[in-house]
Amino acid sequence: MSQPEATGDGAGWESAASPASHDINQLDQLRLNPEPEPASPVESPSPCSDAIGLLSLPWEIVSCIASHLPAQCIINVLPQVCRALGQVGEDTGAWQMRAQRLIATKASYPVGPRENFDWPTACLEMERLISLWATMGQQNAKEMQTDGERDREAQNGGGPGMDRQNNLFDGVAEDGAMEGVDVEEGVLAPNEQGAGAGDEEQNGERIVEAAEEAPEVVGGSHVVPVPPSLERITLFPGHIADVDTVLLVGREGAVCASGSRDRNVNLWSLRPGSDSRLLQTLTARGTFSTHRGWVWCLAARDELLASGSFDSTVRLWDLGAGGAERGLIKAHAAILCMSCQADVLLTGSYDQKVRLYDIRAAEPLVQSLRLHNDAVLCLAADDHYILSGSKDHSLSVFDLRARKQLQKFKLSSYLLSMSYNGREVWAGDNHGLLRTFSAQAGIFKPLAKFNVGHTSLVTGIHHSLGTLYTCSSDRSIRVHLPSAPPRTLSTLHHTAEVNGLSVDAGVLAVASGGMSVEVWKPLE
Repeated sequence: MSQPEATGDGAGWESAASPASHDINQLDQLRLNPEPEPASPVESPSPCSDAIGLLSLPWEIVSCIASHLPAQCIINVLPQVCRALGQVGEDTGAWQMRAQRLIATKASYPVGPRENFDWPTACLEMERLISLWATMGQQNAKEMQTDGERDREAQNGGGPGMDRQNNLFDGVAEDGAMEGVDVEEGVLAPNEQGAGAGDEEQNGERIVEAAEEAPEVVGGSHVVPVPPSLERITLFPGHIADVDTVLLVGREGAVCASGSRDRNVNLWSLRPGSDSRLLQTLTARGTFSTHRGWVWCLAARDELLASGSFDSTVRLWDLGAGGAERGLIKAHAAILCMSCQADVLLTGSYDQKVRLYDIRAAEPLVQSLRLHNDAVLCLAADDHYILSGSKDHSLSVFDLRARKQLQKFKLSSYLLSMSYNGREVWAGDNHGLLRTFSAQAGIFKPLAKFNVGHTSLVTGIHHSLGTLYTCSSDRSIRVHLPSAPPRTLSTLHHTAEVNGLSVDAGVLAVASGGMSVEVWKPLE
């Protein structure tokens, strides 16, 4: 295992980082069963001589009772009752213990830095995710069990069998040539793995396997029936070719944008009562379609929607004006990935470059960066850094304030999807693995990589403090808690390759090779 040098000479720096060995046991971020941080001092309410009811109990008992309440109640309801009960939500140690109970394994959480971590929000997101997707996992298990029973009946002559599509697909991961010494992320020792997690060797590296949440079983044969928590919607028809990108826009995922190889971008309404109808197909002036080439990526900021295409252009659309065309950016190669940051649009293209555009200017190009030696496949950014992954098996970190490349990691595989929240980077590679990096004090450190069950390219990933969604060309979508290793709550199987996903306010939308968009929405 090695770690790269964290320096660079500028945007044109191309050399791979030199390896430097270190003890994996010093990876504090991945230690299992971490000791909770010292609880923030929470003063017990002053005893009142006339106190009755709940507040007359010792404060330790009040805290214990509160630990059984939903996080939403502690955050939003108790402070409205009285100041004393509002202090329950100020105990950092209690939130850490709640998070570990939600993870329910010996996995480490969070994967990245723990300093100034927003524990209440993380617990709130995890509880919401579990309430929606753990029941979905049980329903999937019940369907798989029913299919298995039908197969056994068919084998015994009891009726026609049905082909199960859950595990019939073959891995088609592209395996690029690896040259030199790769930078290997921090890994977990065999005795440090989470409960139920295994590991395997690939290219001499330790890969930690995620434990999938087992459905509840009664009587050893039947899955407990559970009420549905999500509704599944198929947005079809609308496209006449593979859908390669999807993006939820508007407030709380009210509108879904989809881009396809039919050269069009469609806007769909997901508002209650809209019947998930097609709002419109965006049409550029002087054309009969959105673009003249495949629509490969989408990005949005407020009411601005950007679509990137193989025709080497980015088109800008004003959602607040009914999808009116707002501008055109002419590039020099196919646009493969994008990110919107305030008034700056970032693109990664087939010609190996990352470009920065000021969407307000008549001449929008601000800077062209040569950070890689092959096509740029994925981008993530904030106000301080640009992270880009390339087919050349590297991950680059560019410092926007210093205007220079800060770090460059040489990897044993290439990244196709990436999610960055300012503290952690989660990325999916062409081997079906998830890779994690921590971001702290301007330094990015590779941590580990995990096998969560994907057998082919990880084409989409979304990460937040308490959620993790992944999809793959192996025709599956997986929902996890973002621990190390991840705890998988549910696996959804599609009939076609899944090319991308988008998540907003609990709504999940995925783009498929079946010319459709699938959406899962929480039931009202």
